[in-house]
Amino acid sequence: MSKFYELNPSNENYWRAIILFGRNVASYKFALAKSLYDLRDRQNDLVTLEELAPYFADHICEHLKNNDKQATSASSKFLDVCRQYNQNTISRTDLITATQKLGFNNVIDAFHNVHNKDIDNRFFYDERKTNGGIRLSDNFYQVAESPAFYDLNLETESRWRLVETAWDLGVSRNVVKVEYDKDDDFLHTQDLSLKRVAITSSRGALNGYQKGKCFYCHCDVSIQEQTDNLADVDHFFPHRLKVCADGKPVDGVANLVLACKDCNRGVNGKFDRIPSVRLLERLHARNEYLISSHHPLRETLMLQTGLNEKQRQRFLQDAYDCSSLAIVHKWEPESRGSGVF
Repeated sequence: MSKFYELNPSNENYWRAIILFGRNVASYKFALAKSLYDLRDRQNDLVTLEELAPYFADHICEHLKNNDKQATSASSKFLDVCRQYNQNTISRTDLITATQKLGFNNVIDAFHNVHNKDIDNRFFYDERKTNGGIRLSDNFYQVAESPAFYDLNLETESRWRLVETAWDLGVSRNVVKVEYDKDDDFLHTQDLSLKRVAITSSRGALNGYQKGKCFYCHCDVSIQEQTDNLADVDHFFPHRLKVCADGKPVDGVANLVLACKDCNRGVNGKFDRIPSVRLLERLHARNEYLISSHHPLRETLMLQTGLNEKQRQRFLQDAYDCSSLAIVHKWEPESRGSGVF
């Protein structure tokens, strides 16, 4: 699905491709991405492993406190060290030393790999053998200076939360029902004891696939709280059309999009109207990105909307046809930016 970033080949979207489409066998990719975010104001472009290790280890240790499942493998010497540090059985010096030795064995090599191929825009170069670390690239500094970089960090955190939740619940063995709660703007699921569990911000989980744009008009939106262009979470098919979803959850991820305030509830906003067929096609394309990226909720999405693309397309069309009987007038805003999918 290289088209995801080739449609708009910015450094921000190459970064998103790494987070969304890179392999998920351990959470180290997310920890490295967040560590690089922490280093965004660094003037020296060479980062030694000794300098990188504290940031990297702290992110792993923090996530282990909330979810012990941080890899698909049954065991990990590095994760065991981080667990020992959380249990106060080893010192911070021991943690950092072990991180330098064990933590970067695979993640530095694999970070830029998307769909089994390295992307063109590299954010650092591996200089472990020559200089004992990594060298940050011009691409990294460009994206670090972007206003979107804070959002990219939130997207990384949301993706990490989704992945570790999927691993913990075992999505290959269990159907994970994830729904949106408008009261806290979070995605929620149930654990194996049927206890309700908050996973992550719905905005952070969706924003990467929309590349920081309003789903409807393509203007810039943000997922930062207390900003003028904070995105709304909108239901493509409104709540009052539940009957047209054939028992599928209206609050499911497949029906949620991020929209600017004008499109969602402005003077000429969508409200309870049905979006145009062109926007329906865009929803289908967005959902296919979710599924093709091996999104942690892909099994849920497929069971809710169809096991193959043809079935998913048919499901959306059936829901659209049913909705059109209840609401005659279609809605579509004027474009205020370039298309992103």
